Amino acid sequence: MPRYRITLEYDGTGFVGWQRQPEGRSIQGAVEDAILSFGKERVSVRGAGRTDAGVHATGQVAHFDLIREWDPLKLREALNHFLRPHHIAVVECAVAHSGFDARFSATGREYLYRILARRAPPALDRRRVWWLPVELDAAAMHDAAQALVGHHDFTTFRAAACQAASPVKTLERLDVERVGDEIRVHASARSFLHNQVRSMVGSLKFAGTGKWKRSDLAAALDARDRAACGPVAPPTGLYLVRVSYGEFTGTRDSGNDRGQEY
Repeated sequence: MPRYRITLEYDGTGFVGWQRQPEGRSIQGAVEDAILSFGKERVSVRGAGRTDAGVHATGQVAHFDLIREWDPLKLREALNHFLRPHHIAVVECAVAHSGFDARFSATGREYLYRILARRAPPALDRRRVWWLPVELDAAAMHDAAQALVGHHDFTTFRAAACQAASPVKTLERLDVERVGDEIRVHASARSFLHNQVRSMVGSLKFAGTGKWKRSDLAAALDARDRAACGPVAPPTGLYLVRVSYGEFTGTRDSGNDRGQEY
């Protein structure tokens, strides 16, 4: 039974998130329905990250097994035919090793958070950024963010419903930059707690407006108390941009026309 690895991008607007739910549209469900439509197989598609409702992706990775063997290019085209109405696209497809797991084989995940800091509201990116009609100091935000980099107990920045066994994580990167009217926050780690990135971004907003300094963010981290966190940033500005797998690429054949990337 061949295993396939796909990389997806999607607009999370209107979805309940990646994971199937009793009610509402999910990314996972849409991909599974697409496979059923052309392949006549009901399969379980496993993703590398369980993005929340309204969260987007440019580099989500997933895997699934099929009884029938498909050429990866034809499989990608068939998936995209049925996914097109849902604003989901499979950008890469490859045959994977049987031991590859999109979630558990991952060695790193990268997220981008976009804040539009200007007086005028967004017209084109209304559901793809966090609009804040205030001045934000990107340099101050970046400086404060460095208090969170490293191996810490991130209880303060963890959702109450988080199911992770431990709140201790190693945050490898938390950089903030200004690009025109946008403030962009880049976060990298092997894995994240539920709502961790959005919680950190919400607290960094306080640093951007001058309400907090680096020491305040460090104190919030040390408190290990959810009440010490700033406001949780909305899902609209969050993107899963990359999942990395180290030396274990997990694939036998790239099966895409963008060059060997796996």
